[in-house]
Amino acid sequence: MQPVVIGVAGGSGSGKSRLVREIRGGLGVPITVLHHDAYYHDCADLSFEERAAINYDHPDSLETRLLIQHVLELLAGRSVEVPVYDFAAHLRTRETTAAKPGKVIVVDGILILAEPELRRLLEIKVYVDTDSDVRLIRRLKRDTAKRGRTMESVLQQYHDTVRPMHLEFVEPSKRYADIIVPEGGDNRVAVDMLVTKIRSVLAS
Repeated sequence: MQPVVIGVAGGSGSGKSRLVREIRGGLGVPITVLHHDAYYHDCADLSFEERAAINYDHPDSLETRLLIQHVLELLAGRSVEVPVYDFAAHLRTRETTAAKPGKVIVVDGILILAEPELRRLLEIKVYVDTDSDVRLIRRLKRDTAKRGRTMESVLQQYHDTVRPMHLEFVEPSKRYADIIVPEGGDNRVAVDMLVTKIRSVLAS
């Protein structure tokens, strides 16, 4: 049986990762998760200052072609080596993480519904819709605690690129979603509906 491919999109800090965890826990079947932000281009030839100035919220910052190739490989039953990205250094590491085909493949990221070729591979397209102030607070907490950023740098990046790119690319991509989930994994009704739908697709 070919795996079911699910896309989970939404703004930065919207609750995508929490929703994916809830889906994984609810299904109880092997799930392969690919995070779009692991596929940022490797810019090792640039200085740290130059890398820090890149607009990481624009589609061009991501090697989406490689992500698409990996999804196709998983659909064909073959394992892939997923890049590991160092968000503090703005660099891909030399390490990779092996991803094996599961019954369900989940692709998550802010821009996955904005990419037509990737979008065509998604059997179920989900958009997590969360208020901007909640997303900003979550991003502040995450980036300062886990990604080695200062509060000032997080706020500057939000002002310079995150918000403008959200309005230009992320929010408009919501129209391609099959399901819109307010508040992500905190929405128990939506989580249960998604799990039920995925089980139905697997059964058919």
